[in-house]
Amino acid sequence: MISTLLVANRGEIACRIFRTCADLGIRTVAIHSDADEGALHTRVADTAVRLPGAAPAETYLRGDLIVKAALAAGADAVHPGYGFLSENAGFARAVRDAGLVWIGPPPEAIEAMASKTRAKELMGLAPLGAADVTPADLPVLVKAAAGGGGRGMRVVRDLAGLPAALEDARAEAASAFGDGEVFVEPYLENGRHIEVQVLADTHGTVWTLGTRDCSLQRRHQKVIEEAPAPGLPPALTEQLYALAERATRAVSYEGAGTVEFLVADGRAHFLEMNTRLQVEHPVTEAVFGVDLVAEQIRVAEGHALPAERPTARGHAVEARLYAEDPARGWAPQTGTLHRFTVPDGVRLDTGCADGDTIGVHYDPMLAKVIAHAPTRTEAVRRLAGALERTALHGPATNRDLLVRSLRHPEFTEARMDTGFYDRHLATLTEPAPDPYAPLAAALSDAHGRSRFGGWRNVPSGPQVKRYEMAGEEHEAAYRHTRTGLAADGVRVVHTGPHLVVLEVDGVRRKFDIARYGDRVHVNATALTALPRFPDPTTEHAPGSLLAPMPGTVVRVAEGLTEGAEVKAGQPLIWLEAMKMEHRITAPADGTLTALPATLGRQVEMGTLLAVVEPSQP
Repeated sequence: MISTLLVANRGEIACRIFRTCADLGIRTVAIHSDADEGALHTRVADTAVRLPGAAPAETYLRGDLIVKAALAAGADAVHPGYGFLSENAGFARAVRDAGLVWIGPPPEAIEAMASKTRAKELMGLAPLGAADVTPADLPVLVKAAAGGGGRGMRVVRDLAGLPAALEDARAEAASAFGDGEVFVEPYLENGRHIEVQVLADTHGTVWTLGTRDCSLQRRHQKVIEEAPAPGLPPALTEQLYALAERATRAVSYEGAGTVEFLVADGRAHFLEMNTRLQVEHPVTEAVFGVDLVAEQIRVAEGHALPAERPTARGHAVEARLYAEDPARGWAPQTGTLHRFTVPDGVRLDTGCADGDTIGVHYDPMLAKVIAHAPTRTEAVRRLAGALERTALHGPATNRDLLVRSLRHPEFTEARMDTGFYDRHLATLTEPAPDPYAPLAAALSDAHGRSRFGGWRNVPSGPQVKRYEMAGEEHEAAYRHTRTGLAADGVRVVHTGPHLVVLEVDGVRRKFDIARYGDRVHVNATALTALPRFPDPTTEHAPGSLLAPMPGTVVRVAEGLTEGAEVKAGQPLIWLEAMKMEHRITAPADGTLTALPATLGRQVEMGTLLAVVEPSQP
């Protein structure tokens, strides 16, 4: 029987596993990099072990250090979570060889499904060879044979772009997974990403725990998931179950896993088997009333699953909250998360808490929010409402995008597919700030400040405050009167440092206010207070390319030097931040006049990377 369990991971999945361990009476051990010394997962675990020596992004890949940490902390079991080493057969063997219980499938099963190309062969399929691609095959998707999470993926719509896509995908895959093998498969423009949760014990029982739809994706990484997948014909659902069970039994699988498909034109196309817990597992837990982590632990202890799987009830939807700006190429965001509270009635899986710093070393996901209800319509509405009322004070997030996505007709009517954001991102990210937010911020700031000193017997001009909101400057004007603060066009009902109430066209509205230096949060709208007399700022030369986020320069185009002629759209620099790679391209035809970016350089947002002087017309 397991008594002490180490989680070889960080963030929300570590916290989620620790929660189940606490319920089961199992002691917990966290591991951490120096960057994560005060992270939430280290605070909620019973004990924590520092992993020395490696860079923050590499720390959790050091299987040898993790095994030593488990032994030093007295653990008798290791759970890998997902990502990092969760699908590493060598790590699974090292855990077992150390006399520890491995909470996962046998190393042989991991190896069998680790490569997407080998997995397809196991299922009687064959990937498309890059040399065999013809115009009739387009579009195609270049994919990394190892790993996942959207890393090493490139969509190719023109044969001329295939060599560059292969090169980019190989480089990213080698950097992310230590394996540069890639392959090509048809890209289904309007397919749905459907997966089947499986759970198998060591006694021959396999459960297929329903379907999940994970079609809403950005950069080939899931954003919103739900269970069950809506609108699937019963015959297709049974086919998916049969294929999933076939894959599970083919490798003598044990524990929790997921078999993934693309569904298009009523047909299922096998993608891969993930030999681990999935990020979206909570929707399955909600629908079937199971704790998949608890079941993983019981299977590892040798317990048998009941012959009959649990009965599904209702519908569940999950949204992933990321510290990122969807309107700027999903650029990761960093900074202090001052406040993060979610309304009651939904499940929150997070690795963050108020006051935590969101850094550059790891994935930008802050949390998952999950709603469960008797029907899909109720679950979607509950999740959208909860996200809308969530207090998120700190870096920019994708919260508004999630709310708009959940309320988009294609999603509410279950007509979505993997091309959803390709079609709708521009409209879903159009700024829609509250026009009364600047006034509420100004009135809150003015409350109690010059109640008598600011009032004049002779009417004079209003007080004016300036704010930056959604990339634009806004002014808010108000006056001090004998009865208090007033503003044109509204009735000021109440002002206070944290609450302003305005009556607009007969409708009373409340505005919750929070300040962090010059940053002001008014309900869900973020503003920056501008100085009354702004200082002159240094402008960059035309053609300057600035870092869109903090990160590391991981590639510079081969042979690129100052004085080189470049073409518009030509990739110049690759920047990696929060496990995502971003290409910096030439804005126009011209000459590279400066290249301060160097391989391996750590940069902050706004750092000058290069200057391209446009060609004269």
